[in-house]
Amino acid sequence: MLVLASKSNARQEMLNSAGITFETAASNVDEDALKIDLKAKGVSAGDLAGALAEAKALDVSKSSDGQMILGGDQVLELENGDLLDKPADKDDAKAHLLRMSGGKHKLYSAAAMAQRNSVIWRHIDIATMGMRELSEDFIDQYVEDEWDNIQHCVGCYEIEGKGMQLFSNINGSHFTIMGLPLLPLLEFLRTRGVMSS
Repeated sequence: MLVLASKSNARQEMLNSAGITFETAASNVDEDALKIDLKAKGVSAGDLAGALAEAKALDVSKSSDGQMILGGDQVLELENGDLLDKPADKDDAKAHLLRMSGGKHKLYSAAAMAQRNSVIWRHIDIATMGMRELSEDFIDQYVEDEWDNIQHCVGCYEIEGKGMQLFSNINGSHFTIMGLPLLPLLEFLRTRGVMSS
């Protein structure tokens, strides 16, 4: 049985839609402390996402009976190299959207599989997101209407919902944008015999 080391609704929905049988178990990783440590070491945005995914998978793996544990994480990098975290509140979300408005940013989505306290697979995918110019009035209304849906999203948007209104162009996998490099994950599960090929 596969175990998803996350309570992310988007990741659960993707796995369910793909026909993957899994359980969930939240990790106890202190993500903020780990991010601070890794950023201080100059880790790239992609490797940061990968390290966070690995940490979550390994944490849950400690208390499993040899099950495969899937960890996932996502990092958003602006054109100037700044990284954005999940918004602390509505005002923070509005500030994030104002910073992203009219520019491009990259989403790094990482997945890592751990088994018996070892990482046995990792994949990082990138999507480049071109956001249209957003008026402050639009941002204010969007955040007020969508707050319940976007408060746990690193980019303050759900691309599968009204978040699609924010963009002029997108280059990358829809699954990556939602938070999981799903096609490479499915290929890995087929090679391990978890799914039929």
